[in-house]
Amino acid sequence: MSKFSKKRGKSSPAISTASLPDIIFMLLFFFMMVTVLRDSDLKLQVNTPEATQLTKLDEKSLVNYIYIGRPTQQYQSVYGTSPRIQLGDKISTVDDIPLFLEQHKVKLPENKRPRITSSLRVDGDVTMGIVQDVKTKLRKSNQLKINYSAGKRAGSLD
Repeated sequence: MSKFSKKRGKSSPAISTASLPDIIFMLLFFFMMVTVLRDSDLKLQVNTPEATQLTKLDEKSLVNYIYIGRPTQQYQSVYGTSPRIQLGDKISTVDDIPLFLEQHKVKLPENKRPRITSSLRVDGDVTMGIVQDVKTKLRKSNQLKINYSAGKRAGSLD
């Protein structure tokens, strides 16, 4: 007789699934916190021009988007068909730009404020008169970092 007996049917221990709901809820909470929802509905038709050499903005939280274009079909009865400016979620005038910039600036820490960029999303069919008015108001508001948004041209090498 042998002194040592062989273990029969080596099986691995069962994996506990008791903490699985906790892990799922932690992941759900994490993705709910880091997801950025679009904070404004576009009320203007903005078909940005296409370009071949594009540079991506680093921090989206440091960007003010200023839309310039003609109102969409549902808003033409209210705002007409001439080019308008949209700041955030409302159609505004050039005189509202300094307040819009200040409201965005207050939300950011002091050390990030000099890196704020204003991104102009301008429809390709809009004349430069309203764009020049916006640029002048941005300059008077001491917002000197300006970016023109463009779409990627089909067939570009990038």
